[in-house]
Amino acid sequence: MMTTTKNKLLFLIPSFVGVFLFMLPVKFDGAWTVTVKIIADIIAGWISGFLPLLCLMILTVSGVLSTIALAKPRFIMNNSILRDVFYTTPIWVVIRVLGAIFCWITYLGLQGGVLGAISSGDQGGFILNDLLCTLVIIFVIAGLLLPLLLDFGLLEFIGAILTRFMRPLFKIPGRAAVDCITSWIGDGTLGVMLTCNQYEGGYYSAREASVIATTFSAVSITFSLVVLDQVGMTEYFGVYYLIICLVAVVCALICPRIPPLSRKKDTYLVEGNKMPETIPEGYANAREYGLSLAAQRVAKHQGIGEFLRNGVKNSISMWFCVLPTVMCIGTVALILANYTSIFQTLGIPFRPILDVLGVPDVNDAASTMIIGFVDMFTPSILIAGSGACEMTKFIVAVISVTQVLYLSEVGSLIVSSKLPLNIVELFFIFLERTIISILIVCPIAQLIF
Repeated sequence: MMTTTKNKLLFLIPSFVGVFLFMLPVKFDGAWTVTVKIIADIIAGWISGFLPLLCLMILTVSGVLSTIALAKPRFIMNNSILRDVFYTTPIWVVIRVLGAIFCWITYLGLQGGVLGAISSGDQGGFILNDLLCTLVIIFVIAGLLLPLLLDFGLLEFIGAILTRFMRPLFKIPGRAAVDCITSWIGDGTLGVMLTCNQYEGGYYSAREASVIATTFSAVSITFSLVVLDQVGMTEYFGVYYLIICLVAVVCALICPRIPPLSRKKDTYLVEGNKMPETIPEGYANAREYGLSLAAQRVAKHQGIGEFLRNGVKNSISMWFCVLPTVMCIGTVALILANYTSIFQTLGIPFRPILDVLGVPDVNDAASTMIIGFVDMFTPSILIAGSGACEMTKFIVAVISVTQVLYLSEVGSLIVSSKLPLNIVELFFIFLERTIISILIVCPIAQLIF
């Protein structure tokens, strides 16, 4: 296809704006972040008092309409957006209804017994007031603007250039590099949103989407610094983040090659959109081929109407599908973490390996290993208050970030999406990442301390 000046501009301008908003790091209020997160934070600051009520309304609508959808009423089944968002399996309806119930209990501040455990600031209060009130704005802003990265040829261009590196190393398409950068610089949830969109559009296979979501949807640079600050060791940030990058690369090399990710099939939700991974005849190089693919993509775009339609669909899906899941699963997980010894018990098998690797305060370190599956920040809180030595705090701070798949946010987002991953598979991938992290960080920590 002829790459005209008009098509080049339609590719370059929206893609540049998308890169600027989602991928270009900027310093704001003394911390590095991305522009879309700054926009979300500013808006959240303006309407902070309304956000808990907004979340309550969203979760209530989700629970009610998902329940009604079980009867397949025409007003839902004949509307593609309502059908995709609210028509789901009974188990997900239960989760959404429980999410709404937990939200009401927390919003009303109900006390006494189980109600008090749910509404506590360490459980439901944390999920509603800290997580959901942040995610609700990020989801709508990112959802509306995400088509800038998706719909104007950027992924096709990047994919043509980087596939020859990404495919042999990580067994995924080159376009996944955009997901990776978005996660690492911006936020893991943004990367998962992008991955879900590409899977549902038929650009990623079931295996590729599973690998990208669990391997490349990393904790952002900003939040990594927050974790290290929690254990009082920010002076080590340089080496700390280098180790995180090393562990992430090793996990990305190993995890796709072992179960459960290796058992995923290369099947597509939508056939025919898979991008060719070899340069056809007639193109001088990957760059020229990438520009041609980008031009083909923008030539099919239907203008501002399609842009707004895709953005609104993204936002609605994240609001009514993901937020109830985060509320339900996150609250239950935190209750188990704070009121039972289940995660300390599950951490016992890690004691021998930590002991062999010479980690001091083995019991304190082992008790944080599994709890990272619940919430990424909790391990650093626990180890900071345990009296453990600096080496142990450093090790836990690294592992809690490289585990990635915490249920209070990214894990719930993956499970509630159309990605072919269930909670059991997520837990096994979480264990694999934990073991790989331990084997890498512990010897390096011995050299540092």
